[in-house]
Amino acid sequence: MKDDWRISDRVLQIQKSAIHEMTRLSKEVEDVAFLSWAKPTSDTPEHIKNAAIEAIKKGLVGGYSENAGLLNLRKEIVKKLKKDNNIDAEVSQLLVTIGAIEGLSSAIMTLVNPGDEVILPSPTYSTHIQQVILASGKPILVPTIEEQGFSLDIEGIRNAVTSKTKAIIYCSPSNPAGAVFSEKQLRQLADIALEHNLMVITDEAYEYFTYDDHKHFSIASIPEMKKNVVSCFTFTKSYAMTGWRIGYLHADETLIPQITKAHIPFAICATVVSQYAALAALQGSQECIVKFREKYLSARDLMCKRLDDLSSVFEYKKPRGSYLMFPKILLKEGKDSTMFCKKLLREAKVSTTPGIAFGPTGESHLRLSFCVNEETINKAFDRMEIYFK
Repeated sequence: MKDDWRISDRVLQIQKSAIHEMTRLSKEVEDVAFLSWAKPTSDTPEHIKNAAIEAIKKGLVGGYSENAGLLNLRKEIVKKLKKDNNIDAEVSQLLVTIGAIEGLSSAIMTLVNPGDEVILPSPTYSTHIQQVILASGKPILVPTIEEQGFSLDIEGIRNAVTSKTKAIIYCSPSNPAGAVFSEKQLRQLADIALEHNLMVITDEAYEYFTYDDHKHFSIASIPEMKKNVVSCFTFTKSYAMTGWRIGYLHADETLIPQITKAHIPFAICATVVSQYAALAALQGSQECIVKFREKYLSARDLMCKRLDDLSSVFEYKKPRGSYLMFPKILLKEGKDSTMFCKKLLREAKVSTTPGIAFGPTGESHLRLSFCVNEETINKAFDRMEIYFK
């Protein structure tokens, strides 16, 4: 008898993470140039770290917080959502979570019944696909329009709606493609959701990092969508707090108690010391976000310049947001992105992420991160230029 009998069908459906597999393989190679990690190389700003230390010294972090999170933190989030997202929120509409990931998981587990279909524009963050599967839902991947910067295919989404469709999940600015879905397209998406009474679940982790006059738009700012949206945010990207694992979600106040039912067995509450750090992040200077954005924009432009010099190997769409890009591999061997990336790692010592990790439409692509320093970008591309000669 195979050992698989012990494992749920839900988990067996999930493929091994290509992202984490590349990280594991990269540790076996000396002097790797990493373009695969979607985590900032910048450290968490000092005032945020100091606030966490102060909370520890005052004995504030040894117990649980409310399931929904510290009241003062939620009050600050209300101000932030109004100022930056044009969302009129109340404290009762907020849930502080362990990063956006736990918020997304709790929301999906709350909203999706076994057999429900969930539409995801593709390529999409692989974790979103896995979350739908863990809820016993069925991911329906609708390709984005690569030629238009991986923009939404509104008609494709409309045609994908069936009697079993329950929700639409999207990430904008997007991981992996760096797309920024326009306000016009998101209003069209809202029309589809309202017409068919669908939920929309958003991942807005990269909200502050948009470029070239592209603007981030929160679909929850549309008044008619009040009951049809769960918006998930995180401090991870905005304040270089990946390891702190702290985020939050906003939804209609009638939904929050139901989502909390899923949140409690997953987490009980968000990590309390991280909540104090997040409070300091919102109350302190926002200059760090400005500096991070400037750094990523410069790194994006450098990476695009270096890709231009490899135009026989890759073609790409300039990212409009996030700190990720998704070039297409033009070489024949790029049809299997996993093998391509493994070979690039072994033979050129450059770590990238296979496009197949982000859904079938991601095949023949690879994901590159430009949240690293410029030295790493140049090191990686110097090696690739020699390798592909």
